[in-house]
Amino acid sequence: MTSRYRARPIEETALLELRVRDDAGRDCVPRTDTEGGAPLRCCLRASAAGERIALVSYAPLRRWAARTGADPGAYDEQGPVFIHAGACAGPAGGGGYPFARAGVRRTARRYDSRGHILGGRVLDLGEDPDGVIERALADAFAEPEVALVHVRAAEFGCFQFEVRRP
Repeated sequence: MTSRYRARPIEETALLELRVRDDAGRDCVPRTDTEGGAPLRCCLRASAAGERIALVSYAPLRRWAARTGADPGAYDEQGPVFIHAGACAGPAGGGGYPFARAGVRRTARRYDSRGHILGGRVLDLGEDPDGVIERALADAFAEPEVALVHVRAAEFGCFQFEVRRP
């Protein structure tokens, strides 16, 4: 599937900082992934066994707000994400949305240009995960005040990726 919207990984400048100290002020602690399958937010793919990864706390709205001058106020939140412990090539591109698997649930949270939440939607990815995400993003961006959407795991609330207004 060719997506109309671009899933954005964590930006390189943020990754450089997160690989030293995360958004909760903790030192980065790399480890070797013995099993594989960790959802890497730096390249938007699952890790492979043997890769060096780190689990860090990431505050996507805070970082976006710092670049745009927005003030998300109480909507600023941070949470755990996996990243490569060192530099990586970034997303390979290709079809579909990252981490979209049939039967999984996601949330799509809508934010305005101030970084304030406008609402959200629980997505049951069903048998057409990319189509469900695509339609949710189209619905979100049909509202002119929506500046960006965060797709998160419904179970734990973990940030998956960001999509900005095209």
